[in-house]
Amino acid sequence: MSHATLEPGLVIAGHGRHVLVETPDGRHLICHPRGKKNQTVVGDRVLWQATQDEGTIEKVLERRNLFYRQDEIRTKSFAANLDQVLVLIAAEPEFSESQLARALIAAEAERIRPIIALNKSDLQEPFSRAWARMAAYRDMGYTVVPLALKPKAPDVSATELADLMPLLQGKTTLILGPSGSGKSTFINRLLPGAQVLTQEISSALNSGKHTTTSTSLYWVDAAKTTAVIDSPGFQEFGLHHIEAMQLAQLMPDIKSHSGECKFYNCSHLHEPGCSVQKALQPDQPSPISANRYKIYGDLFAELSQTRY
Repeated sequence: MSHATLEPGLVIAGHGRHVLVETPDGRHLICHPRGKKNQTVVGDRVLWQATQDEGTIEKVLERRNLFYRQDEIRTKSFAANLDQVLVLIAAEPEFSESQLARALIAAEAERIRPIIALNKSDLQEPFSRAWARMAAYRDMGYTVVPLALKPKAPDVSATELADLMPLLQGKTTLILGPSGSGKSTFINRLLPGAQVLTQEISSALNSGKHTTTSTSLYWVDAAKTTAVIDSPGFQEFGLHHIEAMQLAQLMPDIKSHSGECKFYNCSHLHEPGCSVQKALQPDQPSPISANRYKIYGDLFAELSQTRY
């Protein structure tokens, strides 16, 4: 088939085997992949062909990256062609550092810039404790931004997002956040019409009330230069697509101390002459925190299990 008969588009939502494609002139239409397996994800640039009032995706153009997780059973693709991933966590309820580390590792593996936003800075004591926990991540070079999003404050001005907006402008950003982090509030603050848009997308994809099971791309500005992608599925974050021996290179604090080990194939867990284990001592320059090292050890064990 000649590509002259095909039209370009951007996948802006997906649910099951249906995807919603946006055309360059702003039209939206439901498309289905050709064949049995749906290989398209939100953020994909595609070539599609009209079929009556819908369309068929004929080709997925080459991706810059693909952010995904993988456990023993299945692979969950979040989005493609990202500039960055924003991991939204809260000071209360206390966030899981292991969960945060997994998202950061997945981003590092695809060379996608991660940003961490710590919500509920208005809660003085919990936030102070959480901000202290973030010191290790700031030392690693990660951008950590404080937020104070209040869901029942319609009169709150845009100052809530003042620190974050410059980081989002001109970028396509995937928003991840566990339950209780304030992700819905964030999306609604950023996009006052997000609920209406979500309902429209849900209706178009015939997904009924199950809007949280779909991933959607929203334009923040009229010029369509800034986009955010809202995706569920952060509670469990498998990394089975990453080799255990690759793990140290995807954790900046471990990586920075791994160059002087006695053995080139050091696991950094038990070998003599390991520079990572030496860096666990608090008197060392840039010591590795015991908590981060435990996360590394737990993940190494998980990724070392026999794969079937």
